Amino acid sequence: MGAGTTDYDDPSADVLAEAAAAFGLLASSARLHIVWALAQGESDVTGLAERVGGALPAVSQHLTKLKLAGLVRSRREGRRQVYFVDDADVVTVVRLMVGQLTDRTERAAQSPGRGLRGLGA
Repeated sequence: MGAGTTDYDDPSADVLAEAAAAFGLLASSARLHIVWALAQGESDVTGLAERVGGALPAVSQHLTKLKLAGLVRSRREGRRQVYFVDDADVVTVVRLMVGQLTDRTERAAQSPGRGLRGLGA
């Protein structure tokens, strides 16, 4: 295969912009932690705040952003709002990335001198 030749079509500018926006939202460690927690099971904002160690108003704001972006959904149960990730692809991407980095971190701990080089925050 020559340089610049692929078997894939490039995504549209709209698709790339939407993907960048989603990754931008997940670039926040707090929001990523929330999505990770919701990928394990639904929760209300109080449970999420306890799990991720965030203040209730901050977690609520993060959930609002994730909900507006379509990464998280909610439903009412009595007086509670229950949040969940209703997109299997988002769950797959988050689990894959976090799982890969967890494995890499554990391997690096076993062999000093190898870390997460090149991955800036």
